[in-house]
Amino acid sequence: MKFLKKFMFRRATLVTLAILMQLAFLVWIVLEFQYFIYFYIFSLTISGIVVLGIINSENKYIYKIAWIIPILIFPIFGGIFYVFFGLNPLSRKMKKDLDMINLDTKKTLMKETDILNELPPQARIQSNYLYHNAFMPLYKNTDVEYLHNGEVTFKRLVEELEKAEKYIFLEYFIIKQGYMWNRILEILIRKAKAGVDCRVIYDDFGCLLNLPHNYHKYLEKYGIKCAIFNPIIPILAKRHNTRNHRKIAVIDGKVAFTGGINIGDEYINKYSRYGYWKDTAIMLKGEAVWSFTVMFLTMWCYITKTKEEYEQYKANPSYDKGEGYVQPFNDNPIDNENVGEIVYLNLINKATKSIYITTPYLIIDSEMLTALTSAAKAGLDVRIITPHIPDKWYVHIVTQSYYKILLKSGVKIYEYKPGFIHAKMMMVDDEYGVIGTINMDFRSLYLHFECGVWLYQTSCIKDMTRDFLDTLEKSEMITLDYFKGKWLKQLIAMVFRIFAPLL
Repeated sequence: MKFLKKFMFRRATLVTLAILMQLAFLVWIVLEFQYFIYFYIFSLTISGIVVLGIINSENKYIYKIAWIIPILIFPIFGGIFYVFFGLNPLSRKMKKDLDMINLDTKKTLMKETDILNELPPQARIQSNYLYHNAFMPLYKNTDVEYLHNGEVTFKRLVEELEKAEKYIFLEYFIIKQGYMWNRILEILIRKAKAGVDCRVIYDDFGCLLNLPHNYHKYLEKYGIKCAIFNPIIPILAKRHNTRNHRKIAVIDGKVAFTGGINIGDEYINKYSRYGYWKDTAIMLKGEAVWSFTVMFLTMWCYITKTKEEYEQYKANPSYDKGEGYVQPFNDNPIDNENVGEIVYLNLINKATKSIYITTPYLIIDSEMLTALTSAAKAGLDVRIITPHIPDKWYVHIVTQSYYKILLKSGVKIYEYKPGFIHAKMMMVDDEYGVIGTINMDFRSLYLHFECGVWLYQTSCIKDMTRDFLDTLEKSEMITLDYFKGKWLKQLIAMVFRIFAPLL
């Protein structure tokens, strides 16, 4: 184990050093030739063109500001840096290949249904958006169980994995070697030997320090198929900014899991890293599992450059226990359609009583900020829980920089005292809910592959709300007095917030 950790650290170090060397070389070229009149004029011209391009782009204004300011401060190489890191992180070829995900999803899932007509107008508008823009249908006949922490989620996942007869599909941003993964891996090895189709997708960036290089070959020795999303190469490349942040488990097309929980011991509190790790997930049984099956398979086909007959994996469960309506959805940086953000905004803007949110990061644009403050000013009960013990101090400083304006408008802010809250949930009016992998930050909303579940009048919404209120009891309510005497911290936060979209 020590050897593997040393090997993984060495790989991460080598990749980092290689990229830093390229970065240093780029800076050296700029500094070496900055007084050479032609290079100077060329650099200023590039920066000027880049600024004009940013101003006229369709990006959020706060994202524009985050790039324009450093370009104006460092005009010699600011424009060149933007060309490397600020443009769409997907190359033309990568975007073309990824377009197949949307095309296959649309072709497979967009079937005529009368369920949408059963919803009242406000709910129908939200569901209709997901159907036409994420190509994800609405379902009934689905039982939904809310899982209030990692320990319960792990227990349920193991129970369902043990029942697998046909296939197990796992897709996670992070897989860490340890108790949790070893237990799951033992089941996968045993099931694969028995003829079950076991497949694993993991994000190479998310696993850089957690799995050995070429770990997929180790899994394949045991009959477990494996695909790596966006393998890291030691070269400056825009694509490193795009990650697969989804967490999906599908068993036999009958059961699916998603939520904030990756595969790692801190998620089930076998290992304490930032105090108690508070996370949540959801388990689906029934018709809605089909959408998660297609999500996984379209990603698998993209990575492996293969084709699948998706329908052969459809379970067609005759399950009528579920209450309410369930709509799984995914979000991606391919189509410039910010599905996750619009789902959140739709819920906030149509709330009439209460809005409850948990998020590990609160780095939001003007539209989200206006929606939350307007709801609070209108008298709605708006409450947000963020961590008290952060996993990234600089991101937490930016999160706290939004507190003042939210508090002044009447939004109630709480920090979870026992540790780090990683749950991504929203509950509105005791009728609507969203749970999944989408943080309220720029990376999740604009750069990453994400997924979630939109819920309407399901029984688990009450469980989510009850857990939220229980979590409030363990949280510290933040007031405006919190900022007294903290002028230096506020100054740092103001500077960091300028670059919030880049964090």
